[in-house]
Amino acid sequence: MDRTARTRPSTRRRLLAVCTATVLAVPGLAALSSAARAADADLVRNGGFEAALDGWTCTAGAVVNSPVRSGSSALRATPAGSDYAQCSQTVTVKPDSQYTLAGYVRGSYVYLGASGTGTTDVSTWTQSASDWQQLTTTLRTGPSTTKVTLYTHGWYGTGAYYADDVSLVGPGADPGQPPAVPTGLVAGTVTSSTVALSWSPVTGATGYAVYRDGVKVQTVTGTSTTVSGLAPSTAYAFQVAAVNDAGESAKSATVTATTSTGSGGSIGHALVGYLHASFANGSGYTRMSDVPDSWDIIDLAFGEPTSTTSGDIRFTRCPVTECPTVESDADFKAAIKAKQAAGKKVLISIGGQNGQVQLTTTAARDTFVSSVSKIIDTYGLDGLDIDFEGHSLSLDAADPNFKSPTTPVIVNLISALKTLKAKYGSTFVLTMAPETFFVQLGYQYYGTGKWGGQDPRAGAYLPVIHALRDDLTLLHVQDYNSGSIMGLDNQYHSMGGADFHIAMTDMLLTGFPVAGDANNVFPPLRPDQVAIGMPASTNAGNGYVAPSEVTKTLDCLTRKTNCGSYTTHGTWPGLRGLMTWSINWDRYGSWEFQGTFDGYFG
Repeated sequence: MDRTARTRPSTRRRLLAVCTATVLAVPGLAALSSAARAADADLVRNGGFEAALDGWTCTAGAVVNSPVRSGSSALRATPAGSDYAQCSQTVTVKPDSQYTLAGYVRGSYVYLGASGTGTTDVSTWTQSASDWQQLTTTLRTGPSTTKVTLYTHGWYGTGAYYADDVSLVGPGADPGQPPAVPTGLVAGTVTSSTVALSWSPVTGATGYAVYRDGVKVQTVTGTSTTVSGLAPSTAYAFQVAAVNDAGESAKSATVTATTSTGSGGSIGHALVGYLHASFANGSGYTRMSDVPDSWDIIDLAFGEPTSTTSGDIRFTRCPVTECPTVESDADFKAAIKAKQAAGKKVLISIGGQNGQVQLTTTAARDTFVSSVSKIIDTYGLDGLDIDFEGHSLSLDAADPNFKSPTTPVIVNLISALKTLKAKYGSTFVLTMAPETFFVQLGYQYYGTGKWGGQDPRAGAYLPVIHALRDDLTLLHVQDYNSGSIMGLDNQYHSMGGADFHIAMTDMLLTGFPVAGDANNVFPPLRPDQVAIGMPASTNAGNGYVAPSEVTKTLDCLTRKTNCGSYTTHGTWPGLRGLMTWSINWDRYGSWEFQGTFDGYFG
C-alpha cells in the first residue's frame, strides 16, 4: 500500500523540480546522491502497525483502526500506574552510520527515541498533539554497534497516546543468510506430559524454533529443550529450525515420540465438575471430602467481583446459615490437599451466571491478577477456570480480527491470564467454560459484523482462546442453555441429543472460518484440550441428555461409530472427556453422570 498517498502533491512536485535542476547541473553530485539514496532503507518492521503488533514489544499497547495517519491501523497505548506504555523494537544497523528516526504521534507527552546506539542515545517528544504530529531526530551508531532499540511511550497519568508510520532511515545492514537446517534431532526422556529434545548446533544460529505437529511452540537459544503440556499416551511429531537475523532455516527432519500413560494420578481422560462452594441451592451442599475419586478436575464455584469493572475477585465460602453442613476452613483446605495428593486438580472458577467481570482498564487487570493470586495461594489451588458469561465479554465495533484483538476487556483478560500463567509456571491449570454463543456462533457471526447491528458478544471468546491456546489446559464449552447453532454442515443443531454435542465439538477439533471468512480461520484445538460440557440432570439446566446420548456422542467423536446424521471431520480418541454442571446436581441425581463417564472410560 502506498503510504504517501496523503501528502500534498503540488508542494512535492515544485520541490522535486528544483532539486532535479540542481542535481542535473552537477553530474558528479548526481551520481553520488543516487548511490547514497540507493544505500538507505527504512529498517523498521511494521512501522505502520498494519500487521498488528508484529515486530513490536508493548507493555500496554494495542492496534486500533481509528484514528490512523495512513493505512488502516495505528498503535494505541495507555499509561497506567508506573507503566508509561512503552512499545519498542530492536533493529539491525550498520556501525558508525547516520540514521533518521521519525514517527507520527497524537496525545500528551508522547516520546520517540532510540537506545543502545553506542554513542549518544536520543529522544524527542511533544507536550500535546491533538492531531498527528511528526517527531524526528537523528542518531549515529558507534563503531561496533549492530543493533539499536527504538521506542515510543507516553507519560504517567496522561491518558492514551497514538503512534503511526514509525521509520528509521539509513544504511541497511546486510543480514546475511539464514542458518543451515539443524541435524541430529532426537527425542530423549519421555514422560506422560513432556518430551526432551536435543539436536546438533548450527554455525551462525542465534536461536532455534521448536515445532510440535507443525506449530511453533518454543524459541530457545541452546540445543536442547523439554516440551511440556502434552497429553498422556499421545504421539507427537517434532521439528526444529535454526534462527538468526536473516531469518529462519527450513525445518529439520521430523522425530516422533509418544508420551507415556502416566501414573500416580496423571490425568488422561478427565471428568470435570463444578462444586457449589460459595452458595447453596436445591441440590444441597457437598463437602470437598465427599466428592468421589472419579472427579479429576474440581472447579470451586465461584469467585466473583466486588463490582463489574473492579477486577477485584473475592471467594467467600458458603456460610453456615445457608449451608449447615459446611466444613471449617481448615478441613476444606485439608480436603483440597488430599485431592491433590490423589492426583486431582482443584481450581477457582471465576464468574458464573451472576459474576459479571469486565476488565475495562489496566488497573482492573492488575487487580484481577493480584486478587486471583491471593485466592489461589490462600487455598493452595492448582489453577483457574474462566466462566465469564452474560455481558462480561463483548467486542468493540472496530475490532474485527480475533487474531489481533483491540477491545480493552479482551486484551486485558488475555494479559491477566498470561501473567498468572507466567507467575505459577508450567503446572498451572487453565480452563475455560464459555457458552456456545461466545464460541461456535462465531462461525456465522463475529462481533457487530461488517455492517454493524449484530450482538457484539457473538464469538467474543475466540480471541481469548486463540491467544492462550498454548497455555490452555482445557476448553469445555457449555453445550446447554443454548439456542440453535449452525454446524460445519451448515445446518442448525439444537440441544437435547447427541447430534448437538457432536456438531459443536467437531467445530472445536476441526476449526472453522470466522463469520464465514475462509481467509480468517479459527484453528482447531488439540483433542486433549477439549471436553464436552453437559448438565448433570434436568434440574441442572436446559439441554440434559440421557446416558445413552452421552455414549453416542463419545462413540462418534472417539471411534466414529454411532454417529447418526452428522458426519464428523475426524476421529479423536484423545478427546479429554466430559464436564458437567454440577457435582452437587449429580449427587442429587444419584451420580448418573459420573456413572456414565466411568462406564465409558473405565
